[in-house]
Amino acid sequence: MRVAIYARVSTANNGQDPTMQTRELREYCERRGWNVAGEYVDVGISGTKEKRPELDHLMADAHRRKFDVVIVWRFDRFARSVSHLLRALETFNALGIAFVSLSEQMDTTTPTGKMVFTVLGAVAELERSLIVERVKAGLRNARAKGKRLGRPKRDVDASAIGALRAQGLPWRSIAVQLGVGLATLHRASVPRSKTRETDFGTQ
Repeated sequence: MRVAIYARVSTANNGQDPTMQTRELREYCERRGWNVAGEYVDVGISGTKEKRPELDHLMADAHRRKFDVVIVWRFDRFARSVSHLLRALETFNALGIAFVSLSEQMDTTTPTGKMVFTVLGAVAELERSLIVERVKAGLRNARAKGKRLGRPKRDVDASAIGALRAQGLPWRSIAVQLGVGLATLHRASVPRSKTRETDFGTQ
């Protein structure tokens, strides 16, 4: 089994050293008879950061199938949130890559670990469904109270449109000057002269 080790510390000048993590992870791989294919270590990077150079490098190499297992010292060293962890696990699962967290004793190379992953995935799917349902319920409630949803309509002075057209300005220039879209400009101009529909957008 080819293994990728990932480690992270938030600061390098406050007594934090990734060596402690990588040493324990190497020892675990040696006991399992796994070959370390690469080590990815982010130093001085907060766990809340979306972009981490070495984590991004690891995910890119995962898609290149450069290893069979990803091992971390603890969940919070790897993921910035539960949703981030689950997305990563789903990606690894789709690529046929196992995941091991040493401290939490989660190992998807084992039947028990696979079961835990399945349960976590089911919980995440339930959470997504509940969020969608709450949003839909909120929209239904707002409509029931007579609230108008969506972007508020802009009132455009039709006489101003007529005056600008009389100066020979094209529709796009008028839209920019009045700060509205072409569709809004079109709707406002129709009552003045429906014949303008024929040349709308031609200039």
